Amino acid sequence: MAGHSKWANIKHRKGAQDKKRGKLFMKMAKDIYVAAKEGGGDPETNPQLRLMIDKAKANNVPNENIDRAINKATGGLDGANYEEFTYEGYGPGGAAVMVEVLTDNRNRTASEVRHAFNKNGGNLGENGCVSFMFDRKGYIVIDRSVVDMDEEELMLEAIEAGAEEMETTEEAFEIYTDPETFQDVRAALKEQNISLDSEEVTFFPQTYSQLDGELAEQMEKLIDMLEDLEDVQEVYHNFQQA
Repeated sequence: MAGHSKWANIKHRKGAQDKKRGKLFMKMAKDIYVAAKEGGGDPETNPQLRLMIDKAKANNVPNENIDRAINKATGGLDGANYEEFTYEGYGPGGAAVMVEVLTDNRNRTASEVRHAFNKNGGNLGENGCVSFMFDRKGYIVIDRSVVDMDEEELMLEAIEAGAEEMETTEEAFEIYTDPETFQDVRAALKEQNISLDSEEVTFFPQTYSQLDGELAEQMEKLIDMLEDLEDVQEVYHNFQQA
């Protein structure tokens, strides 16, 4: 992981994604739904729900959308029953791709995901065909311009709270944790009134597939097409521009 800045790689496309306001609100409402369904509707006793609510509010999701998602999950409103699962496959040039979805119609979603792969030079694989190439980690980004701590002080604070490592770039501090200690590290930083620019449990590739030319263009189109699908929550890959 050393030397790799996930923030630098994803920052440019996050801006484009967030412009799709309707899809963003729907995605976050689904995240809240799943968190409440699995751990209950009280954010005080459900850390994952609290995290999802915080992320939704940071992205200006209306409170009524948040409340509606929790009520649906806890039986307060009739609504669709969503399933969570992951597709795995290969993009152009053999790049590894994992697609997390949340859907109320598995057949529709499977067809749409398969079409995206086939149209862009990829193919779906069996469960487990690429997931072993990724590590699941907690990931926290802190904008250097808004934190009143030097690098060493912040690193000690994070490590004491349970972080595994911290990387520093010109723009940000990037903190990596075990998924089980993510909430502890997040809470400790917030107690110090440190503003978190990004906070999530996500997947990092162990190695990268270097692509250029037409293969790189196809891979970018595949990622964009998957991310545009209504039921897709996250797309993980090991593609890197050569």
